[in-house]
Amino acid sequence: MQKVVLIRHGESVWNLQNRFTGWTDVDLSEEGFQQAKRAGELLKKHGYNFDYGFTSVLKRSIKTLHCMLEALDHLWIPVTKSWRLNERFYGALQGMNKDEAIVKYGLEQVQKWRRDPYEHPPAITKNDERYPAYDLRYKDLTEREIPLTENLNETMDRVLPFWNEIVLPVIRKNQKVVICAHGNSLRALIKYMDNLTDEDVIKLEIPTATPWVYELDEGLNTIKHYYLD
Repeated sequence: MQKVVLIRHGESVWNLQNRFTGWTDVDLSEEGFQQAKRAGELLKKHGYNFDYGFTSVLKRSIKTLHCMLEALDHLWIPVTKSWRLNERFYGALQGMNKDEAIVKYGLEQVQKWRRDPYEHPPAITKNDERYPAYDLRYKDLTEREIPLTENLNETMDRVLPFWNEIVLPVIRKNQKVVICAHGNSLRALIKYMDNLTDEDVIKLEIPTATPWVYELDEGLNTIKHYYLD
């Protein structure tokens, strides 16, 4: 049996301000740093150790993993960062307060944008300063890979190749893996691993900085999963 730990980053400053964040590279709040540290201490309490870490290229995820590994005294393990684990790209909603979005667009529409796998938030244009092509960390991406907006299914389309081609080969070598990512990139991965329906995904909530453990059989199929407490 193999165990894989998934964890959403700690509270960010825009989580605190109730803003849509997406690929905007905001930092952790002070509480977010403490959440990440507590997550590492919890993993240590339960006897977890890791051989390899994976995270996005966004600082709230990178710093969460760093704080966790520091609490575990595991800063020495190799970590791969990939844009494929980034949060879903929320397009023109990025930076907008969620309550203000509800006033402008209505609760039902905002909920669809947030949870419906097929709904696209309003797109940005390529001359928008939020267009990722202006960011050096995405300089090697093709124009097709750089989003103007993104639904959950499209997030899944970039997360799953990373899982299948990069993460699974590491797990097959009996390496213990932790993945620190974002609400929607993890939601996409969980939808795949648990074979969830679209209706199930709409209801799926992932708390910040809470280790979510998957136990996998020899074929790397899910046996069970649970939050550590």
